[in-house]
Amino acid sequence: MKNNAKEIALFFAKTLHEKNAKDTVILNISNISIIADYFIIATAQSPTHIKALSNSLLEKLKENDINRNAVFEGNHNTGWLLIDCGDIVVHLFLEEKRDYYNLEYVWQEAEKIFF
Repeated sequence: MKNNAKEIALFFAKTLHEKNAKDTVILNISNISIIADYFIIATAQSPTHIKALSNSLLEKLKENDINRNAVFEGNHNTGWLLIDCGDIVVHLFLEEKRDYYNLEYVWQEAEKIFF
């Protein structure tokens, strides 16, 4: 799993789901963008939940010895946090921010991966 982006994306999505993130979606953008191969989009219940979700993902990276050099943009207090792991980008939103940015619409050509 260490180098398989799809397996890691599925692993992240399952982790978010287990931590009560809502409406988690994986988008395969590899054929339509050079930004990344996968976007993971999830909704958190509160700023504290965003922080807990991001911490959980970082713990899972360390526990499983997955080196992705995660870079953060935004923060939990803004209602949106992005974790850039190179070929995988995780977007954690509060519901109103997710509705506002509507990434599923922006990337509507992407293949949705169900887990």
